[in-house]
Amino acid sequence: MTAKIGILTISDRASAGIYEDKSGPAISAFMAEVLTSPWEAVARVIADEQDLIEKTLIELADEEGCCLVCTTGGTGPARRDVTPEATEAVCTKMMPGFGELMRQESLKYVPTAILSRQTAGIRGGALIVNLPGKPASIRQCLVAVFPAIPYCIDLIEGPRLETDPAVCKAFRPG
Repeated sequence: MTAKIGILTISDRASAGIYEDKSGPAISAFMAEVLTSPWEAVARVIADEQDLIEKTLIELADEEGCCLVCTTGGTGPARRDVTPEATEAVCTKMMPGFGELMRQESLKYVPTAILSRQTAGIRGGALIVNLPGKPASIRQCLVAVFPAIPYCIDLIEGPRLETDPAVCKAFRPG
């Protein structure tokens, strides 16, 4: 079974074509490096509008059947940063440990990591994870949290994600 992974870039400027989206491709590159099981990216680039973010998260989870949706952008304190609010609005269970670990990891590199409001949650058969907007930070955060992601996908009855242990060893108890 090929796993579908949603990659959602949330950026007014990237969605308007003012600059090239580098964050979505950074997520895709990480997945290509870490996953050894079949997967397919379902990518979107949208503006920082809460209704649009919610609609797109629902589409990726419910209609596209993504088992994992990684968002990038919109997690800071700026007025238009509403990705965590949209994520919370569409999820039935929140997974705050993801955000806690990502902030802890990012604090090793920049003191402004405390400004990040990343979170994660479950919507049906999808885990939604909010990542930061910078490609280097995306990688740092994914390296930190990805060991738990395959088992989380198992628990919500999604496809089995296998990883290259040289890049990231997935943890499964037992």
